[in-house]
Amino acid sequence: MSGETFVLVHGGGHGGWAFGEVAPFLVEAGCAVVAPDLPGHGLRARFADSWWTRAREPGDFASHRSPLGQLSLEDLTAAVVSVVQRVGHADRPVVLVGHSMAGVVVNRVAEAVPELVRRLVYISAWMVGAGRSFADYQAMPEMASTEVGSLVLADPAAVGALRIDFGSTDAAYRARVKSVFAADVEQQLWDAAAHLLTPDTPAGVFAEPVAVTADRWGTVARTYVRCAADRALPPAAQDLFIQEADAFTPGNPTRVRKLATSHSPFLSQPEQLARLLLEP
Repeated sequence: MSGETFVLVHGGGHGGWAFGEVAPFLVEAGCAVVAPDLPGHGLRARFADSWWTRAREPGDFASHRSPLGQLSLEDLTAAVVSVVQRVGHADRPVVLVGHSMAGVVVNRVAEAVPELVRRLVYISAWMVGAGRSFADYQAMPEMASTEVGSLVLADPAAVGALRIDFGSTDAAYRARVKSVFAADVEQQLWDAAAHLLTPDTPAGVFAEPVAVTADRWGTVARTYVRCAADRALPPAAQDLFIQEADAFTPGNPTRVRKLATSHSPFLSQPEQLARLLLEP
C-alpha cells in the first residue's frame, strides 16, 4: 500500500542487507523502508577469536564462547522499538516485518508499542505462542523435519550462541547450508549472501519466553507469509504458529499468504515477496 513505512527485521545471522533486493520494489510503490541491523548482526556482528583460525583449529571454534553470549531477546527488542519510535507515529504507524528468528522480536515490539504498528508480517518466522519460547518447539513433531540441527557447530549452552559457519571452506558443509536455507536461490547470489552472513546468533533469544497479550500484540493485524519449500522452519511448524495465534486472538485471525520458496524468499523471489508485503 503506497505511503506506508516498512521496518524490515532480518533473521539470525543476517543483517539489514538481506532486504536489499526487496526494498526497491517497496520504494517504487511509494513506501519508506528501514532495515536495521539487530544487535550482534550485520555491522554490529562480533566474532569469537577462533573464527579467524577455524580452518586449522576447528575444535576451538566449536568451544570458544561467543562475544554475543550476553545479548538477550530484550536487547534485540529494545533496538527495534527504538527504530519504530523514530519512524512511526500515532497517525502513521509502521508495517513491521520479521523473518525467521525475528518473529520473536517483532512479537515483543508489537507488545511494547502496538499503537505504532499498523500491521505485522511474519516471513517464515517464529511467531511463537504467548508465554512460550523458541526452544519450547524444538521437540514438537511439527519441527521434526528441520535440517538446521545438522549445521550447528557448537553447543549453544556452552558458547552462548547458535553457531553456523556460512563461510566454511568445507564444500559439502557449504552445500548443506544452501540446501537448508536457500535451495531455490541462484548459486552466485547465494555465494555473495553467504559472505555477508555471520556465524553467531545469541542463544538467549531462543530460550526466553515471549510474553504477549491479546489486548496489545493481539490487537495488531498480522499476516504470515508461509514458505512451502522451507527446510529450516518446516511448513507444519509455520502452520502451528498460525493456529496458535488464531486460537489466542479469535477475533483477529492471521492472514496467510503463500510462496513456494525456501527459507530465503527475499533472495529467491524478492518481487513476489514485495507484492505480498504491499497487500493490506
